[in-house]
Amino acid sequence: MTGRRLVMRWHLRQMMATRGMFQTSELVPLLAERGVNLTRQYVHRLVTTAPQRINTDLLAALCDILDCEPNDLLEPAVEYDQVAATGTDTAADEGLEIGTLRPIRATVRRPQP
Repeated sequence: MTGRRLVMRWHLRQMMATRGMFQTSELVPLLAERGVNLTRQYVHRLVTTAPQRINTDLLAALCDILDCEPNDLLEPAVEYDQVAATGTDTAADEGLEIGTLRPIRATVRRPQP
């Protein structure tokens, strides 16, 4: 059984790399020039993890700095959640029914001195 959900993929780090920007701290003064004042820590978090919400002024500033469109930074994508296999249905897939399975006798051996 699978679950389907729509997620937004965040490509800020990739867009920065294509523009030759590899330090998250490089964004801080560029954002400040555009009236978006953020701490270095917040900018680092913004670059390394996808935000749950994003201010449109911040999005516009990032697009201006990186010379890109919002859809270059944000990409809607469908993810499917897979239910973990328990191993109980593999016997049916292999043609084995529960009635045909037999236990294997265990042999306990003591280590040799």
